[in-house]
Amino acid sequence: MNVEGIRLKNIKLQQNNILQKVFNLASEANYESTQIQQLNQNLIITATTIEKICYNQQATPASLTPPSRRIYSWIKFLTNEHYLELHLRASSYVLSTAKEILNQRGQKSLQLMIGITNLAGLYQGKRNNSTANIMISEGFINAPKVVLQALVESALFGKNQQNTQLIRSFVNTEGYTNVVSELDLIIEVVAENPQGKFYNLDELFNKINHEYFAASLAKPRLAWSRINTYRKFGHYETARDRVVMSLTLDNPKVPEFVVKFVLYHELLHKYYGTKLVHGKKMVHTKEFRASESQFKSYDEASRWLTKLASSRFL
Repeated sequence: MNVEGIRLKNIKLQQNNILQKVFNLASEANYESTQIQQLNQNLIITATTIEKICYNQQATPASLTPPSRRIYSWIKFLTNEHYLELHLRASSYVLSTAKEILNQRGQKSLQLMIGITNLAGLYQGKRNNSTANIMISEGFINAPKVVLQALVESALFGKNQQNTQLIRSFVNTEGYTNVVSELDLIIEVVAENPQGKFYNLDELFNKINHEYFAASLAKPRLAWSRINTYRKFGHYETARDRVVMSLTLDNPKVPEFVVKFVLYHELLHKYYGTKLVHGKKMVHTKEFRASESQFKSYDEASRWLTKLASSRFL
């Protein structure tokens, strides 16, 4: 089957719907956390739907056409609540700044639309007698207000030396390159095959997500390690939102519930994150351990892993 260049007909519409929802939230003086959570769930559902479409064609999102791939990366990026909050904060400031600048120039009657997304360039702007549209690269969600203001002015009224210098200076910082790199990594890591010789991590994730997270957990990137390991059977990489599973477990002699238990443990790291307890950062909190013990074959799976670590019998 030729899976190169999968084109998703409605993905641009999905992007526009998300941009409109963000714009509506940014237009409110005080939006509630429940609204952010609802938007986050919509993003997760959209990203999961795209992944299922690709999976049904025996492919990954890496096989999407470049425009569809760019939009998918952006949607997946925003399923991270931290990035979504930064995105909303930057959107609110861009909107208020644009309104203020248009008002100062006697053009407050223009119908305004702003958006921050995964652009090929830095920004786009269009203005006529009735509308003003601004699109800014997602790389600027960490930008200082002075840089965001320079972007708005440049998009609406053209470049000048001072604004161009401010924008270019920020583009050369880690604040910009880290976000752009993260967007690129989403596709690079998704291209890693979650299908091992015996176990498919996508399928196991779906089972665990339904059994223990009410299908509400956004799927992280899933990959097998390139070598066998015996001390550590799984690892959750927070920065990349990726679970790496030991190749040791991809073996017909290892029961499925053992692999599921390790994956479940790593997904709990994603779910709970890092907590401050008495001034110290902790990942294995009481809440974490309580949830871990709810795994249906907890005792048996624990014994299996102890045996694997000590005997290396496989």
